[in-house]
Amino acid sequence: MDTQDKRMTMDRRRLLQAGFGGLGAWLAGRWLATPAAMAAEAKPRADACIVLWMNGGPSHVDTFDPKPNTKEAGPFRAIKTSAKGVSICEHLPRVAAEAHRFAILRGMTSREGSHERARQLGHTGHIPNPTVDHPALGAWVSARRGDPNAELPAFVSLGGPSAGGGFFGRAHGPFVVREPGRPPEDMAYGPGVSAARFDRRRAALAMLEDSFEKETQSAAVAERRAVFAQAVKMMRSPAAAAFDVSSEPAAVREAYGDTAFGRGCLAARRLVEAGVRFVEVSLDGWDTHEDNFERTKRLMGVLDPAMSALIRDLAERGKLDRTLVVWMGEFGRTPRLNGRGGRDHHPAAWSAVLAGGGIRGGITLGATDAQGEKVVERPIAVADLFATITSAMGLDPLETVPSPGGRPITLTDSGQVVREIVL
Repeated sequence: MDTQDKRMTMDRRRLLQAGFGGLGAWLAGRWLATPAAMAAEAKPRADACIVLWMNGGPSHVDTFDPKPNTKEAGPFRAIKTSAKGVSICEHLPRVAAEAHRFAILRGMTSREGSHERARQLGHTGHIPNPTVDHPALGAWVSARRGDPNAELPAFVSLGGPSAGGGFFGRAHGPFVVREPGRPPEDMAYGPGVSAARFDRRRAALAMLEDSFEKETQSAAVAERRAVFAQAVKMMRSPAAAAFDVSSEPAAVREAYGDTAFGRGCLAARRLVEAGVRFVEVSLDGWDTHEDNFERTKRLMGVLDPAMSALIRDLAERGKLDRTLVVWMGEFGRTPRLNGRGGRDHHPAAWSAVLAGGGIRGGITLGATDAQGEKVVERPIAVADLFATITSAMGLDPLETVPSPGGRPITLTDSGQVVREIVL
């Protein structure tokens, strides 16, 4: 676990001992901060966004842009989908059955070939800049579309850390859940602490804080007290049950797959239904520098039931039209195999998938050459993808806000909405 992971992961014991200080910091902006005046927004086509993040960089030619007749194609075949003229890898048969509901962007391209820089770009929409701490996309959504009266966070990361709140602060960073589909430990009282005992402690603390607040006249103290009250409200809210998938029928849980990623996708559906604006679900392991085909096949075995069930479930529950689902990683992989039977980093050409939220389904946009090495038709930058997502969410992609240093920062790095896939 790296330093950033540790900062973003809440520790229950410290949280309770510190009087919910960590949770309070996370909640501060949501309930107390007033966003700056926003640019005029388009009418949102989506109320929520679920990003399926393929950590490590998935091979586009082995998933959504197959090249079955090339020398380096390997053993995977391409299969037809429910969308006319669209084929994807044979190891995604359930996803193929939902192709009429999603658009494949086969012209994705960037210049960032290192994991750290490409992940930063893929999470913030900006090329890494040491002078600016850019917020994650989820942080923008939290800051601009988060409900101040909500009992759950606006930005949730399941199965792995996303980028943070950036210059919006940790208040708008992700609420990280390491074990998707299970209740976060941070929601529970400490060992041996009943609700009644907890309330007695709160009352005693309030007496101390009353005098301290009067003495200091500190806005920070008043803010902390209000945040603490909201933290308790979230702990006791029935909405927190959305994190726990155990109450779902067995058939539903089986449809998503008995994996952390499958449970994460099911939890994501439950969370957006409970009002969460932005959920990221991570599936790690796509950095296939060796043994590419076996490892990618295994990962697709996890991805296929979960992604297809999520899209189908949202559609059948009448939620897909208002929920944008995005599948992506930090880059693609080289069509040419290396000496270890693996594929290396390849930012020049890769794929992303979008469904719901006003996206036209059953189509592909952009194309790579016969080998999948370069984009030859309709190149799409990450900034363009972000502009499309933020526009669907009712945000102005070109909104400018001042950084803490006073520098004007836009939501996207001069991206343009990909109009061809928008209904």
